[in-house]
Amino acid sequence: MAAPLEPAVRIATIVARLRSWADEAPDQVAMREKDLGIWRDITWADYWDTVQDVGHALLALGVEPGDRVAVGSENRPEWLYTDLATVAVGAMTMGLYPTNPAPEVAYLLGDSGAKILVAEDQEQVDKALEVADGLGDLERIVYVEPRGVRGRYHDDRLLYWDDFVALGKRHRTADPDALERRMARASGDDVMTLIYTSGTTGPPKGAMLSVTNVEFAIRTLVDGGGFTDPPPSTDDVTLSYLPLCHVAERIFTTWFHLAGGPVVHFAESIDTVQQNLREVQPTIFFGVPRIWEKVHAGVHIRMASASALKRANYALWMAAAARIGRTMVAHGGNHTAATRVLYAVGYVFLFRALRDRIGLRECRFAASGAAPIAPEVLEWFMGIGVPMHEVYGMTENTAVATGNRAGRVKLGTVGEPQDGVELRIDEQTGEIQTRHAGVFVGYWRNPEATAEAKDADGWLHTGDVGVWVDGTHVKITDRLKDIIITAGGKNIAPSELENSLKASPFVKEAVVIGDRRPFLAALIGIELDTVGEWAQRRRIAYTTYRDLAEKDEVRTLVQGVVDATNARFARTEQIKQFRMLPKELDHDDGELTATQKVKRSAMAHLFGDLIEDIYGGATQESARG
Repeated sequence: MAAPLEPAVRIATIVARLRSWADEAPDQVAMREKDLGIWRDITWADYWDTVQDVGHALLALGVEPGDRVAVGSENRPEWLYTDLATVAVGAMTMGLYPTNPAPEVAYLLGDSGAKILVAEDQEQVDKALEVADGLGDLERIVYVEPRGVRGRYHDDRLLYWDDFVALGKRHRTADPDALERRMARASGDDVMTLIYTSGTTGPPKGAMLSVTNVEFAIRTLVDGGGFTDPPPSTDDVTLSYLPLCHVAERIFTTWFHLAGGPVVHFAESIDTVQQNLREVQPTIFFGVPRIWEKVHAGVHIRMASASALKRANYALWMAAAARIGRTMVAHGGNHTAATRVLYAVGYVFLFRALRDRIGLRECRFAASGAAPIAPEVLEWFMGIGVPMHEVYGMTENTAVATGNRAGRVKLGTVGEPQDGVELRIDEQTGEIQTRHAGVFVGYWRNPEATAEAKDADGWLHTGDVGVWVDGTHVKITDRLKDIIITAGGKNIAPSELENSLKASPFVKEAVVIGDRRPFLAALIGIELDTVGEWAQRRRIAYTTYRDLAEKDEVRTLVQGVVDATNARFARTEQIKQFRMLPKELDHDDGELTATQKVKRSAMAHLFGDLIEDIYGGATQESARG
């Protein structure tokens, strides 16, 4: 006979929120995923039922409170089922990026001590098996897609997802209250997820986020309308495409979803985002700068090859959009009577079709975050009617810090502190520091790093440098560790220069260098699609990325971008020379983090020949690109 249920602890968790949706709106659509070209509905009742099965499966495999369950997969329902079930049994979810190479998989699984790994497909299973023998804690690898795995390997650690769920069903039948008993033990201090930092300056560290941390984020960003106005609801639609092991996507796919009920659509892959955006037309959409820059560049590519009439119409209304954008920027993101009329006319002739084409026709709230972005890109989107808001947060404060609110947008800033957030800027270093209930528990098994990040008074030292704008909004100027001090003693924040360069549709990557050097220089990577199309229209033949980047015509094109950027900065902050990167930067080659951030230390090592060519004997007076 099953033991009686323990008294329920009155603590809100994301699992309790899911159960409430299943009780109150069981037949309402919660999620959709593409299956053979057709969007398939998953109701709240379906969602909760599967989470219970997966939770019981974890119990059957001996997962105890505090154990770690890893997920290596693209975004799909199974990611959420595993995440919620792991929280339900009191364990911690740890996500792997699907792009993590095998050595990184070994480090992350080993450092976290993961007991179970849910791997999406053969690629993820292959990486796990390559390193599994050196991981004493890893007991099971549950694979979701059987193709290429089932029947190929004979390893007792492997378990097919369907068999895993069936195991949970049997456990649920034998002891139906087991999951409820585990859930009843939930505490606000429970660590529910380990989110590993991107590792731009060293090995990734596992940030521990507790139930209390996440619930604070939900109350602040969703229940309190900290981002959107009104808050997310069942009338909203979102697209899940950024890696779920990143805190930003966890907010929009999981926490927004379980708090407000918007319907989540899973993109088929990162490569199909543009197509899926057009199909879904989300009402709320979050993008990292690279996504916004890619959409912006893509429009330029298509219009460059359009008919003369379409190009003329585009040019006319882009001029109008620039005027609308500038005016809205000056009015906190609000229309004036004049721009409202101008936009209404432009909507008929271009803006509606353009927004439909990029998948943001219905978007009522768009956000950019996780890295700096050029204000010009945000202004462009605002001009065509996409309500853009730059926001700021980081894993270590559960992504809760500042945001530009509707009607109070200040372009070039990351907005105002969210409700319940204490924020200060250190007078000596300029470092932004935050304190609130969302500040993380600490770094997993790393008390030294925890002590560096969070002081005894609870202030999180973000490592970001910023200034107040008008006493209300925060502008981030750079990372403390990225500040360049030239040989002349001038402190330079490289990100502003880099973002200005990347605002061009022809530039994909820009890395400004010059620490302890006589002048600033840059390593620049071209946007292959855009520059390739530009070259084709001019009958410039090329074969590879490197061949195209080395063309004199392309260098002249990029020189124009550099000159335009230099015109916006003081002489000592200008880029005197640049070199073209010979290849696209890649995560596998150690040049980018899994979140596509440039590893500056790796750049100096991998492209040292280019840097030496820039500074070899050059002086500030004679240097010229």
